Amino acid sequence: MHSRAITLLLTLAFALPTLAQQQSSVSRDIDPAISRVITTTPAIDNHAHPMLSPPDDAADRNFDALPVDNMAPETDPVAWRADWPAQHDAWRALYAVDLQAPLTPAAQQQLDAARARVKAREGAHYSQYILDKANIGTMVANRVSMGTGVQPPRFRWVPYDDALLFPFDTSAIADTPDRAQFFPLEAKVFAAYMKRFGLTKLPPTLTDYIFSLVLPTLAYQKSGGAVAIKFELAYLRLLDIGKPTREQATAVYAKGIAGASLSPADYKLLQDYLFHDIARECGVLGLAIHFHGMSGGGRYFSIAGVNPLNLEPLLNDASLKDTNFVLLHGGWPFVHEAGAMLQKPNFYLDISQQALSIPARTLSTWLREWLELYPEKVLFGTDGYPFSSTLGWEESTWLAARNAREALGLALTGMQRDGEITSARAAQLAHMVLHDNAAALYHLNP
Repeated sequence: MHSRAITLLLTLAFALPTLAQQQSSVSRDIDPAISRVITTTPAIDNHAHPMLSPPDDAADRNFDALPVDNMAPETDPVAWRADWPAQHDAWRALYAVDLQAPLTPAAQQQLDAARARVKAREGAHYSQYILDKANIGTMVANRVSMGTGVQPPRFRWVPYDDALLFPFDTSAIADTPDRAQFFPLEAKVFAAYMKRFGLTKLPPTLTDYIFSLVLPTLAYQKSGGAVAIKFELAYLRLLDIGKPTREQATAVYAKGIAGASLSPADYKLLQDYLFHDIARECGVLGLAIHFHGMSGGGRYFSIAGVNPLNLEPLLNDASLKDTNFVLLHGGWPFVHEAGAMLQKPNFYLDISQQALSIPARTLSTWLREWLELYPEKVLFGTDGYPFSSTLGWEESTWLAARNAREALGLALTGMQRDGEITSARAAQLAHMVLHDNAAALYHLNP
């Protein structure tokens, strides 16, 4: 066969995932003009867990402060399972390998080899290559630390600060098997923060603790390029953050320093007080605060405890009016409650993880509801995460980005066809969700 014909055939083969996306039944229901805007706009991904590029990817565990790969088993959503057919599209788009899920051992070897070839070819640019394939211009990277290939301007840092809320022994509040393994992980993060500032023991008073560790940590993170900080608090306790007095928190801290065992109620007072201090300082520094805000991994996760209505007192606190809060994952299953909370001027939400787990038609229903009410507060996101050997952060990012775009297209098409918005407004809203809202929130350059 002529070389030019071979080249054409290979080009068409590699383009098939994009064509399949455009010609799916979902895509055919999206207005073509809206689709063009959505598919061509490089997105700001509000939340994901990218891994480092080679050679540092092999030993990378800093993609999460609390990795969910060793938790007590849950019933996984379909999109996390080894037999999810959509993975085929991601493998073909990212690695040019044609495999069907579930993979046999031999097919797994083929996938591993194809991924390894791309990693070898791309080297330190591998993580950026994944963004290019998913048409993501900037990924807001939720990581303990940044590193090889995961650097600005394509990646913006969001570190974890849950550990600052737990300076004392956590045995009394490690009340589930999952929390029993999570708190030692938080202790490691806490020890690293102490070491960074030369602290060999806890400061003697609450005031000293705040000024010697809490505020310096936030300043360090801001100077290191952080655009927000992340709390996985819903994995460790309920999101009902109260507002204790300084005197109450000081007394609890004094008990802890004296070696007394803190009751869960006392410890909560200290956590809540510290959170308010952190949140106020974030407002001063221009750092947003991210919350895990969805039914979480593991069989012991408290779904009721992650209800976003728990955050209402926090959002009504006048002392925190300059601090922006972002609910990640759109609050599922509390999607209407999450949407209602957008009334609060300093509250935002994204569709990360929902973009992977919830099919586009279903997701588009409440996405449309949010856009009809508070379109400036809704953010695109994937929650790309290394779930397994078949669904890595690469595949989950690519698939979530595709699904999120389809859901957005369906929502805007429905609004346009029902006469709620014009075609020009639909294009504007698409660009806002994909890019502009996050750019304004994090003060990113256009």
